[in-house]
Amino acid sequence: MKMMAQRNKRRSVKSATPSHPVAVDLRSRLETVRLELLALFGALDQLQISQDLPEELQDLFELDADCAEALWALDQEASTLDFAAMTRDTLASLEAIPSTRQELMLRLTEAQRRRVTERAAALRARLLPDQAYNQIPGRDPQVD
Repeated sequence: MKMMAQRNKRRSVKSATPSHPVAVDLRSRLETVRLELLALFGALDQLQISQDLPEELQDLFELDADCAEALWALDQEASTLDFAAMTRDTLASLEAIPSTRQELMLRLTEAQRRRVTERAAALRARLLPDQAYNQIPGRDPQVD
């Protein structure tokens, strides 16, 4: 039990200190995007619109999963992954999110867009920064 506590302590220290040169900026961008997507997903779900957008929503879910995986990777030792490839793929996902989100929003009526935008903004204002790490092993207690 004591060994596990020490390992968890080392993990939390390691995750708080980025070991990659672009990790701080990339981490910040990923956290922001994940919170915005969580708010959008929540708004669509609360307004019961998500079932009408299976393809566009699936694309955003996959991009969100890419961002979550990148946040996880940033907490790993630099020698355990191909950081250049991960960064390239992550930046491509980050670049694709705005247009994918726009495609989804264009499928909605004007009234739906307005309601989704308002609801997402309200949800986003209530999200805590740590919620960017939902579903990420080592950061989300419900996953560990």
